[in-house]
Amino acid sequence: MSDNNSYMVFSGTATKYLAEKICQSLGCPLGQLLITKFSDGEFAVSYEESIRGRDVFLVQSTFPNSDNLMELLLMIDAAKRASARTINAVIPYFGWARQDRKDKPRVSIGAKLVADLLSVAGVNRVITMDLHADQIQGFFDVPVDHLYASGVIIPYLQSLHLDDLVIASPDVGGSKRANTYAKYLNCPLVLCNKTRARANVVASMQIIGEVEGKNVVIVDDMVDTAGTITKAADLMKEHGAKTVRACASHCVMSGPASERVQSSALEEIIFTDSIPYTQRCAKVKQLSVADMFAESIRRVIDNKSISDLYII
Repeated sequence: MSDNNSYMVFSGTATKYLAEKICQSLGCPLGQLLITKFSDGEFAVSYEESIRGRDVFLVQSTFPNSDNLMELLLMIDAAKRASARTINAVIPYFGWARQDRKDKPRVSIGAKLVADLLSVAGVNRVITMDLHADQIQGFFDVPVDHLYASGVIIPYLQSLHLDDLVIASPDVGGSKRANTYAKYLNCPLVLCNKTRARANVVASMQIIGEVEGKNVVIVDDMVDTAGTITKAADLMKEHGAKTVRACASHCVMSGPASERVQSSALEEIIFTDSIPYTQRCAKVKQLSVADMFAESIRRVIDNKSISDLYII
């Protein structure tokens, strides 16, 4: 790392592929971090170069398993004890965010707990993207720079030059997000009303709006088992949609998701690379958010606003 830089970028194990792209965009090398693993699964973090007086940016998504979160916490603690000037957690995918409120008695609020853990560890700023619920920003007592994947997804959708475009939300809860896409692209909005039998299982679904003869794009923040989004795509195709695509910020894609997407009516499904996708599915396309995160880091360093990065 050049002594001319006041900042340094380090990466956890799970998000090193993205951190390398961010460093390439910033024109700086990735910092040297050693993670020592013990035979029982415990691990320790150490910085292999001085970070005293530097602004450090720690890149790590916190998707399960919980080792990814623990690794980030140890990175923050080690940076604090090594006298870093500021500690900035760059979390492309903020895991545990679906637990953002008490939706039934006697449950945890996991997103608030994770925010508290990061704060206690010593983080000074969080840079993240497309939180499951915007109000999670309020769980932190430090600044949160909240980026949006629309900055890379919308230009891609525009490049397809789709006629008779319709934006759809796979559930009523995502209608606000889908509506911002529809307004920007100047096209109609369609909603899907779903009822769940239990977690990750959709019991029934109805379409509210007209999709016949339209090119439909379903917008969501994440796709986990792909049950909702593939059911919505198949239903829209049955109702006469010309083509059905989907886009989401975070490629969780767990369990049978890849098989469901491959066998569904979806033409393609577009994600960012906030989470690594290791399975094979010809319909999955990932767009990189490295340049967007690199620019946000650059602006934090220069004390400039990041709101110019927002398309919608």
